Amino acid sequence: MTQRSQDWWKQARRDLDTAAENRANDRHEWACFAAHQAAEKAVKALHLAAGQEAWGHVVARLLTESPTPAPKELVESGRVLDNFYVPARYPNGHAEGAPFEHYGPIQSELALSHARHILDFVDQALAER
Repeated sequence: MTQRSQDWWKQARRDLDTAAENRANDRHEWACFAAHQAAEKAVKALHLAAGQEAWGHVVARLLTESPTPAPKELVESGRVLDNFYVPARYPNGHAEGAPFEHYGPIQSELALSHARHILDFVDQALAER
């Protein structure tokens, strides 16, 4: 099987850049979703680098099952990001209103902060492999 961990890692970093760009352009719902995607892909890169397959979109679970033990606070960061996976994209993710009406600079900064912490963890774990 071809080793694809670096492809996942590079895309994770690009997704984080996309999240920051969306935040700067007041597209906070997309910033939140892209931050989630960055974290998800980064943790999957870590699994792949260890020869493991990782499935699903729950960042907290992916961190819990990580080949490099993740600190509890990082798993909590994953839980925050997991809340942006569906409702930041779909109009039926909230009781009413379009997704963009539910997300602003506070949420997108929070999402970016948590994603950055997860990417920093993965970056260090990959460097130690």
